[in-house]
Amino acid sequence: MTADPAPGRSKPKRGPRPKHVPKRMCVACREHDAKRTYVRLVRTPEGVVEVDPTGKRNGRGAYLCRRRSCWNKAADSNALERALKFELNDDARAMLRDYARSHFPPDETTT
Repeated sequence: MTADPAPGRSKPKRGPRPKHVPKRMCVACREHDAKRTYVRLVRTPEGVVEVDPTGKRNGRGAYLCRRRSCWNKAADSNALERALKFELNDDARAMLRDYARSHFPPDETTT
């Protein structure tokens, strides 16, 4: 036999569970945010680094936020190489800079 709650006390009402929002981290600035706010880069099984607009391509992925400075930092530093476990060549670095230049506005500077 199960024990009833104390008289006058009811069980707390449970509402719907909040929806799970996957979090990711930008490899350049190391900020955390929702996965949808980042752009995924993927190292394909063929050994090519590409932008993954769907976020579902096969291969090892890394995320960058939508700031041009983060894309330039990733192209200049080894952070993206460490995340993808792959050495970037000059063509891949140029592709990162071109993608950032064509898709994101210049970062605002405070003066």
